[in-house]
Amino acid sequence: MAEAALRTAPLDRARVLQWLQTYGVYAGVAVLLVVNIVITPHFLSAENFRTQAVQVAPVVIVALGMALVIGTEGVDLSVGAVMALAASVTALYLGYGLLPALLVVAAFAAGVGLANGALVAFVGVQPIVATLALMVGGRGLALVLLPQLEDLRNPSLASLGSGDVFGIPYLILIAAALALLLAFVVRRTTFGRQLLAIGDSRPAAQLAGLPVRRVLITVYVVCALLAAVAGVLATARLQASDPTSLGNLMELSAITAVVVGGTPLTGGRVNIAGTVAGAVLIQLLTATLIKHDLPPSWTQIAQAIVIVAAVYAARGRGKR
Repeated sequence: MAEAALRTAPLDRARVLQWLQTYGVYAGVAVLLVVNIVITPHFLSAENFRTQAVQVAPVVIVALGMALVIGTEGVDLSVGAVMALAASVTALYLGYGLLPALLVVAAFAAGVGLANGALVAFVGVQPIVATLALMVGGRGLALVLLPQLEDLRNPSLASLGSGDVFGIPYLILIAAALALLLAFVVRRTTFGRQLLAIGDSRPAAQLAGLPVRRVLITVYVVCALLAAVAGVLATARLQASDPTSLGNLMELSAITAVVVGGTPLTGGRVNIAGTVAGAVLIQLLTATLIKHDLPPSWTQIAQAIVIVAAVYAARGRGKR
């Protein structure tokens, strides 16, 4: 009897751990929602949900790109710098019209992504080192282009930041559309299968004849473009370009959302739905602490606890 109990105990722990790996982030979101409904005044108001969704949209967009990179067993620390660069370029070229400004922003972001991808795929530099260089250089370039905060008064940009369709802000619609698109790409396309195969084992992918370098470069370009989208949307919402602060620590928020959402740092798997839920979890946690007048330092401590818990739950998850 006692021996049977001892044998089932590890099995039960394994089942609990597996459940946490799969559904823990959704359970965390549900718990925070219930807690806020009980203790936070006016939490159930439509205006509050709209505010929370608008604030989390840029994090979701950046985290989606980060999830693709982490799926290849990489990481991109330059996403915050790309957001700042997008803000600077938008301010400089907005006088020519919104569309030309967006095209120039896309060109700058693609250049950063190409540089990151080339360093990783062709030179063989570790992703954390390659993107760290672009993190520092990209932020520096953003400050060279626009050394200080600049107010932007452009009707098209203002509409992008505050407009809506049937009451749903553009920011939320764009984030949702990108999440659905990338979920389809990862699950249903050849590119998605190649991405996961490279993250699972790059040497095996090379031996199988997969276009490893092309896929890696594409992933880093897409990640940079998504960071630029988030930077433009944040700039549009604020109606100001501030390269000194925009995107600060965004790379950490994005990595946290991805890891908490169930995508292992060892690569080989990408959980898009979990990444979105991870970003929502972080936003709800931050909003809860702020609404109850706790200092920002507590938010950072809480995020650190969430990261440690996610990494602990991911033990043994490994690759597919």
